[in-house]
Amino acid sequence: MRALISVSDKTGIVEFAQALCELGYQVISTGGTFTRLADNGVEVTGISDITGYPECLDGRVKTLHPAVHGGILAMRDKPDHMKQIDDLNIKTIDIVAINLYPFKETIAKPDVSLEEAIENIDIGGPAMLRSAGKNYKDVAVVCDPADYTAIIDELKETGSVSQDTKFRLARKAFEHTAAYDAVIAQYLWRQTAAEVPEKLTLTFEKLQDLRYGENPHQKAVYYKDVGAWRGCLANAVQIHGKELSFNNINDTNGAIEALKEFEEPTVVAVKHATPCGVGSGFDILAAYKKAHDCDPTSIFGGIVAANRVIEAGTAAEINKIYIEIVIAPDFTQEALDILMKKQNIRLLKLEGISDKREKQMDMKKTRGGLLVQEYDDIVFNESELTVVTDRIPTESEMRDMVFAMKVVKHVKSNAIVLAKDGMTVGVGPGQVNRIWAVQNAIRQSNFDLKASVLASDAYFPFDDCVEAAAEAGITAIIQPGGSKNDADSIKKANEFGIAMVFTGMRHFKH
Repeated sequence: MRALISVSDKTGIVEFAQALCELGYQVISTGGTFTRLADNGVEVTGISDITGYPECLDGRVKTLHPAVHGGILAMRDKPDHMKQIDDLNIKTIDIVAINLYPFKETIAKPDVSLEEAIENIDIGGPAMLRSAGKNYKDVAVVCDPADYTAIIDELKETGSVSQDTKFRLARKAFEHTAAYDAVIAQYLWRQTAAEVPEKLTLTFEKLQDLRYGENPHQKAVYYKDVGAWRGCLANAVQIHGKELSFNNINDTNGAIEALKEFEEPTVVAVKHATPCGVGSGFDILAAYKKAHDCDPTSIFGGIVAANRVIEAGTAAEINKIYIEIVIAPDFTQEALDILMKKQNIRLLKLEGISDKREKQMDMKKTRGGLLVQEYDDIVFNESELTVVTDRIPTESEMRDMVFAMKVVKHVKSNAIVLAKDGMTVGVGPGQVNRIWAVQNAIRQSNFDLKASVLASDAYFPFDDCVEAAAEAGITAIIQPGGSKNDADSIKKANEFGIAMVFTGMRHFKH
């Protein structure tokens, strides 16, 4: 009986090899693994003694040899196979314990070069895992140190590894090599200017099982993109509260995506995946009060995302109502002492919460397919802003219109956002026509809307939206433009003395 061991992650490998030796296995190994085992008193045979060839090309070629792959792939129940390897003086290999060059860890380094990344692409390792996985009926393939103990236990109890275990290990090995190749493909894609890959390969690592999905009858799991950058939700650390649900994660992700639009101290409140209040201020307490006051009813039981450290004053304000989740770059100890008095609140720390995303694609799964697009990372191109009315917006109106446009692109279409003095004062999300979105934003507002501004995610098909805005006291409108009825909306705005700006950029969010 023979076992081939060659690992980058050497966790538990000495103990595993020693146990195999005690069970009568000849242990074969390569390079650094051979040295580690030999230095720890394991009786080990070098790969060159098996192949008859030295390791060469700076270790690039070690195991790519018939003496290795013939020993793995020979089917024991086929006499012809066994005769062939006997004629070639090849001996069978019964256990293959391999884990691969640390490509993912290498490219995670901020200063990694393309050359260093390429050198950490494993060739022989995936080939051996695939060979052993293909011949799982005769070979136990191990790619995860967590499986060492179970294998040794089975060998001690029954003298062999069961077929069920071998099949499970083979499936795991193919998952491992598929994910490994997907990470390489994604990395190389990011090094090019190619808009989309011809064949899209994705890999995600399981973070946790969820209690259920959007509804209790739906099973759900949370996975992390292997290429996830520092400021994404999958890298958040939960420091208080019960585990997150499917809806918690979805809503919180929406909150931090909207938050990334802002550099000044800002708080985004989200309920059911929709911003219900956004505020910017001179500090995070002022920002929170604005976000809260936009819609004190909807923020109850919602998500609060902040782009500054939460301190005691803000924590005390948050604790006045029930909030499901607070996510921020950090919390002062005083803030934690206040917030953690509430058992049901979840507190998440996310370093780099304001970081912009790296080159990635936005995806929506359909049955049997996948929609892929670039992320909507632009609010507007400043050079394309056009004042189309007789009245030019004031500086404060323009600031509020920019603010409102940053928010409206994160509100479900058809979307309208009203803003004034760096805060939302009305949100009209997810309507099937634009006038309803305008009317809902106005109707649910708790504010005097005189001198407020309106942002629309898409053009006005009719001038009724302008008329409704004027009746509410709104004095400036920002919208993409592009309707065949633009002239009617502009005419109506001029009648009411409303300033109107076209951006030339739509922001549907479905």
